[in-house]
Amino acid sequence: MMVNTRNFIATAILSLCAFMGFAQQKTVIGTDKLKKYVTYFNAIDTEAVKNYITNAEAFNWLSGQIPLFECPDEVLEQNYYYRWWTYRKHLVKTPEGFIFTEFIEPVKHAGKYNSISCALGHHLYEGRWLKDNSYLQDYVKFWLYHADVGQTKQRFHQFSSWVDDAVYQNHLVKPDQKFLKDILPALDKDYAKWESERKLKNGLFWQNDVKDGMEESISGSRRDQNQRPTINSYMYGNAIALSKLGKMFGDNSLVTKYNLKADSIKKLVQDSLWNQASAFFETRKAKGGHAGVREAIGFIPWDFNLPDDKASYAKAWDQLLDTAGFNAPWGLTTAERRNPTFRTRGTGHSCEWDGALWPFASSQTLKGLANLLTNYKQHGKMSATVFYKELHKFAASHTKNGKPYIGEYQDERNGEWLKGDNPRSSFYNHSTFCDLIINDLVGIKPRADNILEIYPLIPKNQWDWFILDDVSYHNTILTVLWDKTGNKYQKGKGFLVFADGKMIFKGKDLKPLKVLMN
Repeated sequence: MMVNTRNFIATAILSLCAFMGFAQQKTVIGTDKLKKYVTYFNAIDTEAVKNYITNAEAFNWLSGQIPLFECPDEVLEQNYYYRWWTYRKHLVKTPEGFIFTEFIEPVKHAGKYNSISCALGHHLYEGRWLKDNSYLQDYVKFWLYHADVGQTKQRFHQFSSWVDDAVYQNHLVKPDQKFLKDILPALDKDYAKWESERKLKNGLFWQNDVKDGMEESISGSRRDQNQRPTINSYMYGNAIALSKLGKMFGDNSLVTKYNLKADSIKKLVQDSLWNQASAFFETRKAKGGHAGVREAIGFIPWDFNLPDDKASYAKAWDQLLDTAGFNAPWGLTTAERRNPTFRTRGTGHSCEWDGALWPFASSQTLKGLANLLTNYKQHGKMSATVFYKELHKFAASHTKNGKPYIGEYQDERNGEWLKGDNPRSSFYNHSTFCDLIINDLVGIKPRADNILEIYPLIPKNQWDWFILDDVSYHNTILTVLWDKTGNKYQKGKGFLVFADGKMIFKGKDLKPLKVLMN
């Protein structure tokens, strides 16, 4: 029987620590619930594809890697563990290091080892909460140094990317300056490459919808050089991240260079992509003028906190509540439902971003909404209740034939997975969910300093208890819990935070906090 060397070594180290009497942080809730879910998920899976961590190894690996979560909302709780269980399926060990795949089955448009760069940013945001960060570091190095070697066409730039932003956000959870210093020249060079390939004379970036991973959209084209909110928001987020990396290493020229780039993109997006008539960020067509349709990509600027904090911009989010806008029975659509061409591109195409539900877009929209609620004063009609309701709806959509499932895209009215039983769609690793629970719902906001910031988006009186346990953050193990009566966890009454088993915060109410970790 083959043994995964890394798993064997990790287990041996833990056993040695226990034998020598070293203090090992214990979880508050233990792993019984995780085991229950993994056993269930394993039982309903044929495991047609086996990668680095098999189903048989899933519980042991996950129990050593992921934060534990418990809440009264069983839909959110089950899907939290389901998404970690599926994420683990995509971990692949290659001769060039570990990577995460997007499709569980091989697909023709993939590069080496079935690699695809489209969801790279999602993979890094989700995986930053694993205890072992070396998987992601391998993955980043693969794209920077190996993905295009020996290939007949570009693989890293096959799709738009917010890799610099995601790398920096990963660092905020798992600080590693040496790793960042080593890869910074490659990141800087890669940004310049994007500018040479996609930057127009007016300063904005263009992209085909297919190269955004969003083909057959209402505003897009497989050929036209449209100026889309996607790539321009990504390049803004990347510029901000590179500026922060420059500051980290005392490189003032890098700071100045990327601050100027970020400022320029921000102004251009607000001046050129904002359609005042529709109160929305829209694609600007290559032939001139706005596309004249609201699409979910218009929310992406908030994923990177790009828009100014103005009521006029926040008004865009009103469309989230409108059933003629993006609000559908099964989730948030990728285009406004009032558009005459909504859902008309499904015949003859393998993908349909003209209104159907895509987890990729749903997770982006939810991240943008969370940023609006936590980082802005102008919220419009948005609230924690709206966020919670849509997150719950997103979790509930992860089902097929009454069993947990994540696929490519869905009918907005009934949740039918539009790829049917195509094996490539199973366990589709094309979005985040666990990060939305940890970073946005519970609200752990990673920072570069030693202040722990938490901004929960759990509506008032929604839950009497919850716990996020065994969270690896800044080389510390965190436990965040809310116990209204104190009877659930027997740790005290109220909102409590522990760092390596020591209580560092206790509050009466479930509300935002900032506390020095040590």
